[in-house]
Amino acid sequence: MKLVILDAETLGEDLDLSSLERFGELVVYPRTAPDERLQRIDDAEIIITNKVVLDREILRAAPRLKLICIAATGMNNVDLKAAEELGITVRNVAGYSTPSVVQHTFAMLFYLSERLAYYDRFVKEGSWSHGGLFTHLGRPFSEIAGKRWGIIGMGSIGSEVARIARAFGAEVAYFPTSGIAHEDAYAALELDELLRDSHIVSIHAPLNERTRGLLGERELALLPGKAILLNLGRGGIVDETALAQELDRREIYAGLDVTEREPLPENSPLLKLRHPERLLITPHIAWASIEARRRLLQGIVKNIEEFVNGR
Repeated sequence: MKLVILDAETLGEDLDLSSLERFGELVVYPRTAPDERLQRIDDAEIIITNKVVLDREILRAAPRLKLICIAATGMNNVDLKAAEELGITVRNVAGYSTPSVVQHTFAMLFYLSERLAYYDRFVKEGSWSHGGLFTHLGRPFSEIAGKRWGIIGMGSIGSEVARIARAFGAEVAYFPTSGIAHEDAYAALELDELLRDSHIVSIHAPLNERTRGLLGERELALLPGKAILLNLGRGGIVDETALAQELDRREIYAGLDVTEREPLPENSPLLKLRHPERLLITPHIAWASIEARRRLLQGIVKNIEEFVNGR
């Protein structure tokens, strides 16, 4: 049996892939460009991919292909209808990244809320050494306790963020993106109320017809002064042009681990802010702790085992 990994770089160079070798010949490609797909999957029986697009045309050109293992939860890079028609099984891995994304949510919050970039720079540039005082309070910061934390998307990740936020003393409320309130432990609010009354808002929702463009110019203007917006869901949920304008218009803060286009284009308005200190962007890494990537690989191995064993 031949297994082909099309974009191994997305799994990280520090991940040991040898557990896949027991299923047969393993061919590993760091990246695969669109014009390289046909040649690389021609004789593959199992494909492992994260983001390489496998459309109907490509799938029809792989006569031996039996299983596609998506190294992620989202499956929008594969034409699922075509795969079903061609008798190709498609499996994803769910839940592997929850602890990692939750941790990154709080890492982004603390970086922004406690003005850590400013204080780190203050010390390393020598200002503290020459200041003559044991402390420096140039950028006041607040505690989480007593603040309202609004969550958009109360799935497994949002629920865990809510649990930890409450442990810090926050009052938690949420906006159900499905339109159905399902979490009795926290108040379900309409979006406008959630945005207007929350000091911290974090997004943990998928991108779909209900969430695309959910936060535009009007919605962002509802956030109170000095509020912190965190998007760890999908980039298309927040209008990036509107966000850039709002960040420069008044003092609010944002942390983004996802953007509408990835990687972020060089001409993005998010890279041209007059107040760049109000924005933290990480390159879609919240999911990617080493432990999460190991769980992802274990999930892929399990999917292959179950397929081989007819389950």
